[in-house]
Amino acid sequence: MSYRKRGYGGFLLAEIIVALTILSMLLAGVAFSLNGMAKFNRYQLIRQQCIAAAQAELDSLTSTGKPIKDEDFSRIWPGLSVSIEKSDGQGQWQGIQLVKVRTNGKYLRKHVIVELSRYVSRDEPLAEGKG
Repeated sequence: MSYRKRGYGGFLLAEIIVALTILSMLLAGVAFSLNGMAKFNRYQLIRQQCIAAAQAELDSLTSTGKPIKDEDFSRIWPGLSVSIEKSDGQGQWQGIQLVKVRTNGKYLRKHVIVELSRYVSRDEPLAEGKG
């Protein structure tokens, strides 16, 4: 029996290099898309915090007639700001107040602005335990 030396001529090395190149391109694409999803997720988190803060302000104004204290607001939702605008109801809404709450947040260069509104009675706020 004689053994003959096979010559691959570098085909195996070229195949391994091509496979590793394709694999690295796929991994880079996955990493890039994960980074984009992480940024979008953080933006959505800021948006949800703005919605929760605006709803809490409206609930506080409805139940107590007063907004949440600034120090409590900044402790609960750091990095967010709030503005409250009250106006008299018009037309069929006359006799009650329209309260608009606007919350602002920022992530990277994007500003998140959420504005919620509710009509609130001018009567005394509900006492605790009633309602």
